[in-house]
Parts: sequence; C-alpha cells; structure tokens
Amino acid sequence: MSAALKPVPSMTDAEWQARCDLAALYRVVQHMNWTDLINTHMSARIPDQPDHFLINRYGEMFDEVTASSLIKMDFNGNVVGEAGKFNNAGFTIHSAVLRGRSDANFVMHTHTRAGGGVSLLQKGLRPISQDAMQVFDDIAYHEYGVPATQEECDALMKNAQIGTCIILENHGLLTLGPTVHGTFMRMYMLERACELELISRTVNASIVHIAPDVVEKYAGRMQKRRALPEYGQMEWNGLIRTIERAGADYRR
Repeated sequence: MSAALKPVPSMTDAEWQARCDLAALYRVVQHMNWTDLINTHMSARIPDQPDHFLINRYGEMFDEVTASSLIKMDFNGNVVGEAGKFNNAGFTIHSAVLRGRSDANFVMHTHTRAGGGVSLLQKGLRPISQDAMQVFDDIAYHEYGVPATQEECDALMKNAQIGTCIILENHGLLTLGPTVHGTFMRMYMLERACELELISRTVNASIVHIAPDVVEKYAGRMQKRRALPEYGQMEWNGLIRTIERAGADYRR
C-alpha cells in the first residue's frame, strides 16, 4: 500500500510509514467495533528511532486518527514535535512493553466485552477451541495494578517477556508483535478465543476438551506460523481494502 506525501518533508520515510500503519490500525479497530470511546490505545515504534514511539492524541475518536495527528514520544514521557495531550495510562502501558521487548514494533490494547469478561475469570482462557489454540501457548497474565505508576510499568515490562498475547486481569487484552499485521492477527485470534470462552460458560452442557497432546502439537505449529514475517498479512491487506472502500482518509 503506497503512502501519501509526508506533511513534514524532513520526516523520515520510516517514521511516515509507521504513522500510516498505526493510523490504519486505529481505523481497523473502529471497523471491528473494538473501541471504548477514546479510552484504549495502540502504539508503533519508529523504526529508525527505536527509543521513540507513536500513540494517539487523547480525545480523538478512532475514526478521526490520521498519520499526522499521532503524537511522537520518547520513553521518558516527552512529546517530540507538535504538543498534544496523551493518555497517561496509555504511556505507561506502551512505554513498558516497547522498552521491555526490543522485538516489538506495535502494541494493541483493547477493552472489549469478551476480552474484559475473560480477564475477570480465575482460570482465564482455556485451550477448548481452535481459535484459542492459535494463541494459547503465547499467553501471559498480568495482575491488575494502579494505572500510570512505576510499579505497574515494571510489572508489565516483566510480563511482556512471557508472551505476545497478554490478558490484563480485571481490565482487557494486549498484543504485541514486530509487524502491524502480525500484532493485529494476534488480537483477532485472542478476541475470538475470548468470545468462545464466554459462550462456553453460559451453556448448561459439558465442554468437549481437546486432547493435551493435540494442544501441544498445535502450539508447535502456531509458534512457527507466528514467527513468519507474513503472518496476518493477507487478512490485513483485505481489511485495508475494506476501510479504504468505505472512504477512510487516514494517510494525511
């Protein structure tokens, strides 16, 4: 997908591409109905400035986010360039993950009903569906802490080492990855798994469990698939075509 002309000529091509990718992600999240008004956030590391990242301007709805409206920050909380208000809890979450995982270039955080519902459960997500097995071996759990504190930042940085799909207990979901399409695909499968988990708990019937050896074999298969650079690429390209047909003007 080609990017529009940069509004600031001195901006590097790498930063502008990261801006376009992240703005597209906000529009895709809006399309998927995963928003919570203005209260969740996604981020992207700037490839040629790895200690800086982009995040949404606090107060914008996701269908208002554009490449040029994103805020550029460093890991110390300083806004670089045009000033803008940011979500303090969002800074804590994203700076912690990006600092703790040098292999992560994108981070997604959502407050969906399915993700939030599973985050309340002691046993969390079980490997009882094909969707759950897409990510089950790569899930970490993060105990609820006081937002926007150093303690929360340190704890999240530690838990991000365990997996790229994190269930934030009593809160929501988080995924991370090296590419925008891979990070989205992790969230898509995690969200689907959570939906099925909640459905399974509402029916008055016994669950059909998947054999442990099958779960283990499937995990090995998914580890290889998620490691591919093209993981989630075709699905992502399809979503970009969908939002652009609807008139999304995020590349500005």
